[in-house]
Amino acid sequence: MQAVHPVDEHLPLGRLTALGLQHVLVMYAGAVAVPLIVGRALNLPAHQVAHLISADLFVCGLVTLIQSWGATRWFGIQLPVMMGVTFAAVAPMVSMAQTTGGEAGAGLIFGAVIGAGVISILIAPMVSRMLRFFPPVVTGTIIVVIGISLMRVGINWIFGNPVGPTAPAVVNPDYVKWLAEAQAAAGAPGSALPPVPKGFAVVPTVPNPKYADLTGVGISALVLVSILLIAKFGRGFIANISVLLGIVIGAIATAAMGLMHFDKVAKASWFDLVLPFQIAAPVFDPILILTMTLVMIVVMIESTGMFLALGEMTGREVRQPDLARGLRTDGLGTLIGGIFNTFPYTSFSQNVGLVAVTGVKSRFVCVAGGVILIVLGVLPKMAALIESLPTVVLGGAGLVMFGMVAATGIRILGAVDFKTNRYNAMIVAVSIGVGMIPLVAPNFRQWMPHAIHPLIESGILLASLAAVLLNLFFNGASRDTSAAVDAARQADAH
Repeated sequence: MQAVHPVDEHLPLGRLTALGLQHVLVMYAGAVAVPLIVGRALNLPAHQVAHLISADLFVCGLVTLIQSWGATRWFGIQLPVMMGVTFAAVAPMVSMAQTTGGEAGAGLIFGAVIGAGVISILIAPMVSRMLRFFPPVVTGTIIVVIGISLMRVGINWIFGNPVGPTAPAVVNPDYVKWLAEAQAAAGAPGSALPPVPKGFAVVPTVPNPKYADLTGVGISALVLVSILLIAKFGRGFIANISVLLGIVIGAIATAAMGLMHFDKVAKASWFDLVLPFQIAAPVFDPILILTMTLVMIVVMIESTGMFLALGEMTGREVRQPDLARGLRTDGLGTLIGGIFNTFPYTSFSQNVGLVAVTGVKSRFVCVAGGVILIVLGVLPKMAALIESLPTVVLGGAGLVMFGMVAATGIRILGAVDFKTNRYNAMIVAVSIGVGMIPLVAPNFRQWMPHAIHPLIESGILLASLAAVLLNLFFNGASRDTSAAVDAARQADAH
């Protein structure tokens, strides 16, 4: 009788459920962060943001089932893999949301995600052969820029967005009153006052009490300190879910202070199906699809490293056809995500780490995790509870989550040869500088053709293109991909 490989081992139901729930808890904070970021960037109403969270959890579960259980000979690497939304796509999607808000902007994002998903399925077999264009100097630089770009989101969660109701300064109320009276007088019959010029506005000069409120800053600090203490003194599983526990502590504190309200949770139903296109129909913009496809190529390069590392960890050889099935599932998950009005999907690296920590190699643990995620996705009360979290709670956690992305990039760059190859420092310096342009000077594109704005407003994509092209110019494309694989294995950018 042939022994069952540890990857294909069937565990008792109780243990399977407990281990599956552990995988879900490890990825949960990261999984729900993306719909919160993008939904609020789009200025969608609360019930639609809650639906984004439900749809996201549902698709996370569905794609995890396809990847770990397998579906036909084309999809599923059949290893213990949990799938979730990639953080690499957040910055481009936020840029799209800031350009076009509401359901119209959501439609553009979902169209870009669907288009990128279809293209990713088609190019999946080719992507592993592109590893030579992504040595550590390129991969590390891209991930550093991803982390830095996302830090802006976390910082704005703490203090407030620099525009809109939470802008640092507001117009003096006395000036607003005078302007309103002057406008009314100018419109009165027989008035000698000229009409107020169209677009006339008074400059904000008064500090806005809603910006950088010290109570909110204190709550963010509480969440951050809680995460650091749990990570320092917690052991095993508790340390692994330090971010999630920090968010829970922040939620309890804000609820006790009366800053977190549960009326939306009370109104939400207990059960509801997740259906396609519930928020917006997709709108297909070629430039936005290209933007998202470039992100997916970077994501699939990282996934390649994850799969190879997982193969070594579990003792199962990952061959070229297996790799193609796994990467194709990244594309299929992204396509399904767009159809269900969510985002691009990839393997979650923190769960790969959990396989190493627990030593449990059975892929059916992740199958159980997928089933749990699907159940959570059809419970609207759970999504409404998460949507009710004040952004200041997420701010403290955001500094950790997004900062760890940047730290991962720095760790990868730490293995790069800067001593004997002086070109590598030039590649990193120029690529990060180019990636910072949209963050520091967001209006740099105002005189450029409008058609290319979506492509150049993402610092991540600018840095990616700069790093790949500069590496080709200075170093050429190495045939040895082992260094690129090692760098991809370290990538925690999702």
